[in-house]
Amino acid sequence: MISLLNHDAIPIIADVDLLVVGAGSAGCCAAITAGRDGDRSVMLIERYGFLGGSSTGVLDTFYGFFTPGDQPRKVVGGIPDAVVDALAVDGAMFLRPNTYGAGTGVTYNPQRLKLVWDQMLRGAGVQLRLHTMLVDVETNARGQIRSAVVFGKEGFSRIRASRYIDAGGDADFCQLAGIDFETAGDIDPAQTMTTTFQLAGVDLDAYRNAGGKKHLNERMAQAIDSGRHPLPRRSGSVHRMAVKDCVATVAVRVADLDALCTADLTRAEIEGRRQAFVYEAFLRDDVAGFGDARIINLSHQIGVRETRRVYGEYRLTRDDCLQVRRFDDSVLMCGAPIEDHRHDAEGNAETAWAYVPDGRAYDVPYRTLVPKGREDVWVAGRCFSATHDAHASCRSMGQTMSMGQAAGLAAMLSLQLKCGATDLPVSKLQDRLRDLGAVLEEPKTIAQTAADAWQKNRKQVAL
Repeated sequence: MISLLNHDAIPIIADVDLLVVGAGSAGCCAAITAGRDGDRSVMLIERYGFLGGSSTGVLDTFYGFFTPGDQPRKVVGGIPDAVVDALAVDGAMFLRPNTYGAGTGVTYNPQRLKLVWDQMLRGAGVQLRLHTMLVDVETNARGQIRSAVVFGKEGFSRIRASRYIDAGGDADFCQLAGIDFETAGDIDPAQTMTTTFQLAGVDLDAYRNAGGKKHLNERMAQAIDSGRHPLPRRSGSVHRMAVKDCVATVAVRVADLDALCTADLTRAEIEGRRQAFVYEAFLRDDVAGFGDARIINLSHQIGVRETRRVYGEYRLTRDDCLQVRRFDDSVLMCGAPIEDHRHDAEGNAETAWAYVPDGRAYDVPYRTLVPKGREDVWVAGRCFSATHDAHASCRSMGQTMSMGQAAGLAAMLSLQLKCGATDLPVSKLQDRLRDLGAVLEEPKTIAQTAADAWQKNRKQVAL
């Protein structure tokens, strides 16, 4: 890309072995894994004043740890397990069945998770820079990366690194570095956005006794048909939180706006908040147990499901997911269904589901984390290399954390072996991942998914 910045005039504030861009669940796990792996210097930058991205600012449940169905398997392990263990110490998590079929979720207190991310990253020796916005990527005439240009309270500065991981969700780093990508909506319709919100003062016993989800969906449909409340969809998700008498929701639906356009994103934020309070009024008026409920928190920003997906050395496809493909370079597993949140102008069922057969889990290859032809950059999180449908299966946070774990370890291994991303001996990476407790083969043991059963599923390894 053509830059308007005079890079040589911008001061260098750090020269590190690995720079991780974006401190969502993928970026945090990448940095923790890399920081724990040796004496190399690791820096993590984040635009907000807290860590965790959507895991702390939008959501309160990790999905993807368990396959759906009546014989669930736990298919995520390693550093992601350590994150949940830290939440469990304080009683800030429980296992929760997902009534929509995505499998058992790990529901947690997102405010406690902010502290957990702080503690784990500092414990791993990671250099943190919050309130730091990526604004450019400096490259030479051959397109090789020289530095990341950031903006903070001190103004512009540069960070040099030997290796980079783009875990920013929107693939801003890759876009600025001239790496090819597909933009959501160019081929398949982009998934809708959602503002999540949380309510206090809910009588959960009254809600359950009235029928729970069935009661909620009946009342939503009645509200739309009667015109009593202008809800944007006929069904939604309300679940109890890890805090007494509080619930979290996924109900708002914002469509036909571009999350990569500042003006559209502004409109989306405003519309999401408007819809949240429409739902509050509906819940208080029409749903048992919500008469005294009030919104106590809105997501820090609107939840964005997809924007840019980088073209990697391999692209995960719908067939890979639904045919349960195996790959020699697998670095994580996924059993989550394809969950495609679509816009439906009539308000009908707007989420399309397609399930991995027989409750199984497919492999996700290392090559999906390596931008095509690049030796010093990896991607992790929702910008990884996949088609629209495959992305709609493999974007759960259990998988994004596993991507971060694999990318962070790969970056460290490439430095130790003095090789590039495409030359990395994947068998060595897989051995290191197994040592961490990562799951690379389908487990035979059926997982325990009762609310208090987390520790019964844990494979204890030294982390």
